[in-house]
Amino acid sequence: MRWPRPLDPVRSIKLKLSIVVAAPGGLALGFFWIRMGWLPPKTTLIAIGLAVLTSQVLAHGMTRPLREMTAATRAMARGDYSRRVRATSRDEVGQLAVAFNQMSADLAAADLHRRELIANVSHELRTPISALRAVLENLVDGVTPADPATLRTALAQSERLSNLVTDLLDLSRIDAGAISLNREELAVATLLAEVVAEAEVNAAAAGRSVTMSVTVEPAGATVFADRDRLHQVMVSLLDNAATHGPPDGRVQVVASALPGHLLIEVRDEGPGIPPGERHLVFQRFARGERASDGGTGLGLAIARWVVDLHGGTIAVVDPVSPAAGQPEPGCRVEQTGPGCRIRLTLPAAG
Repeated sequence: MRWPRPLDPVRSIKLKLSIVVAAPGGLALGFFWIRMGWLPPKTTLIAIGLAVLTSQVLAHGMTRPLREMTAATRAMARGDYSRRVRATSRDEVGQLAVAFNQMSADLAAADLHRRELIANVSHELRTPISALRAVLENLVDGVTPADPATLRTALAQSERLSNLVTDLLDLSRIDAGAISLNREELAVATLLAEVVAEAEVNAAAAGRSVTMSVTVEPAGATVFADRDRLHQVMVSLLDNAATHGPPDGRVQVVASALPGHLLIEVRDEGPGIPPGERHLVFQRFARGERASDGGTGLGLAIARWVVDLHGGTIAVVDPVSPAAGQPEPGCRVEQTGPGCRIRLTLPAAG
């Protein structure tokens, strides 16, 4: 059943409130006029006028947030997300104002994020494109011979472009919710051995002599996860650790099966990440002291989203030295010195 809405043509909510106040009073007075036959007309008109005037004064404050929201919405249409609505009342209009302010803040953050993403993508694309163009121009002009070293430089820049495009496509799929997980029960030791083998090849190709080790407790630990996605996360973490560690450093991968979840840590011997920057490393195109390797700046952001899709967590934690006392539960292999320590927690198998 659809109730009638006779006041819809009225364009002012204050006028509607006045009608709501005056109409019942008028009906009541009409009823008494018919039954009693007489009412003081002057007193009646004054009472109705005072009621309408009072409703107008009170309605002005009630409808002010609605007018402010209308103005703020028009400003948003022009790209201005800075306006906020005064939300002091505790009624439904006040709750609407609070929700509107939250929506404005979210839209402002999303717009800022979009602008930063466009700027960062433009910068990341311009660098390898400029380098590749310079190499090709030198080859065409005969300034540089087409020797293997020059071609390897061009190949490296094209690979960087390819990696960036791949990472951007992954992020777009994640943002659109188009990535599905093909979970299965995986042997942790086997998976990490494959990851370390690939990471060692990547490090050797980049001219880095890094020693990597894997420790899994217990040896038969399993995890319920998507093999390809988890492999992608671990390779990204190991490449990051190898890049920022010393030339002949060590990278440790420690996995421990705990009640209800699996804990994996990747530890390097590099300079580490200052506590004030740790919340930034999983953002897109993060740029800090550790982000000068020429990578895409998207690997850790993708790692965070993949771990979130698995229902787990990923974070940078404080390094632990042997002098710190007893190891944490599930982390019996201690970190040998300062560096970065990234910890993943994933739901256990089943």
